[in-house]
Amino acid sequence: MSHEETKRASPDALLALAGKEGRGRLKIFLGAAPGVGKTYAMLTAARSEKAGGKDIAAGLIETHGRRETEQLIDGFEVLPRKPIVYRNQVMREFDLDAALARRPEILLVDEYAHTNVPGSRHPKRWQDIDELLRAGINVWTTLNIQHLESLNDVVQKISKIRVRETVPDKVFDNADEVVLVDFPPDELLRRLAEGKVYVQDTAARAVDNFFKPENLTALRELALRRAAERVDAALVESMQAQAIEGPWAAGERILACVGPDQISPSVVRAAKRLADLMDAPWIAVTVERPGAYVDGAARRRLDDIMKLAESLGAETQTLTGSDLPAELLRFARFENVTQIVVGRAPGGFISELLRRSLPHELVRRTKDIAIHLVTRETDAAAGPVTPARRWFSFASDWQHFIYATIAVGVAVLAGEILTRLTPIPNLSIVFLLAVLFSAMNFGIWPAIYASLLSFVAYNFFFISPVHTLTVAEPYELLALLIFLVVSIASAAMAARVREQARVSADRVRATRRLYEFTRR
Repeated sequence: MSHEETKRASPDALLALAGKEGRGRLKIFLGAAPGVGKTYAMLTAARSEKAGGKDIAAGLIETHGRRETEQLIDGFEVLPRKPIVYRNQVMREFDLDAALARRPEILLVDEYAHTNVPGSRHPKRWQDIDELLRAGINVWTTLNIQHLESLNDVVQKISKIRVRETVPDKVFDNADEVVLVDFPPDELLRRLAEGKVYVQDTAARAVDNFFKPENLTALRELALRRAAERVDAALVESMQAQAIEGPWAAGERILACVGPDQISPSVVRAAKRLADLMDAPWIAVTVERPGAYVDGAARRRLDDIMKLAESLGAETQTLTGSDLPAELLRFARFENVTQIVVGRAPGGFISELLRRSLPHELVRRTKDIAIHLVTRETDAAAGPVTPARRWFSFASDWQHFIYATIAVGVAVLAGEILTRLTPIPNLSIVFLLAVLFSAMNFGIWPAIYASLLSFVAYNFFFISPVHTLTVAEPYELLALLIFLVVSIASAAMAARVREQARVSADRVRATRRLYEFTRR
């Protein structure tokens, strides 16, 4: 299968796109504070669209007495507001039913985070807008950064003011387009002093409480960062939906490769420091081999390492694959990762000499992702899984070796029957079938055992002189050695196919469970 054929779009990204079918598009004009020009920018862009022939209506525009904004409304159809009686007063709110009946191509609705008067259909304006989107109406709206729910505590620390009207981050993240309306704090303070944001009395109180230079600078930074995160998330979602491999260096993304070894905590901390320096998101990933044995202590160490990564702000993922470098690079390209942090391999001098360690393989197989190698050791108390423990896992599957012995015994019996029925020039094929059977059903080690046992049995029963382990002719010895090499190579390839089939089956089951969960 070619590399192009193996590319697959993300099911989550495709489901997200499918969920937007039939819905209107939401465009948010985001600002750091009141008065930066969000409504002005929205109306200016709407006038351009109207000049191009778009059907645009103003559902609700809050001008706050600003003459420049009021002048831009001229020429737009303005929907009448709905009167609602509240505490013996008539409040005029956005008329959702009138907007649904009018169904313009684009509807302008100001102040996304506004709280509706009690008695309205929805308590929040963003819920009104969500109903419009479900009806297939495109909506443009405005939002200040302090109204995002996740930033509510941060804004309170900055401004010493608790913002009561908030919008869930999910609805902001699901917006189809976010336009950042940026304005320098000095210019905003000048406009405030000139009475272009609030009337003079209100402006004076605003400067004393909210509109301080340090507050505006901090809010501006929050707005810039949040808009950048939204653009980065939209890029990754688009790449995954279209099966486009990364990395696209539009922003840095860090991947930390960890396992139950003693250097992984250092890898996690190094990745955290690198992510902080670059102000980049990062992911901690471990790869499990199908059928590999991991003892309880190693599993607990790995769980502790993944918890450490989560506590430091990482997203964590567990992958499954027999080829660690290929699986890591596949995931890295899928997630648009630009830098990978990996620990020094514990294989020692031989692995380094043969360049078969994980760091060497990652460097060899990629040209567009930076590889960072961590060499600092941690306490030896948290040592890796020992070879003795790994060999114990082979011993624990002793039934597989018995089945492999039976398969070779069946091959001997079949060979005896065939030689009596008809002369066969090469009986080694029968033993090769026993090796392949062991590899496909029991894995690599029982298959290698079957290869060695077949080598001995073929020599003992079918190579002259029979019933001895001696070989009379040199060419027969060469044939035996070639059989041994071919059988071991076939066993390795068949076992790898078996592992890949198991991985594919696990992924299918996981995808099915996710699909069933989404249908609940």
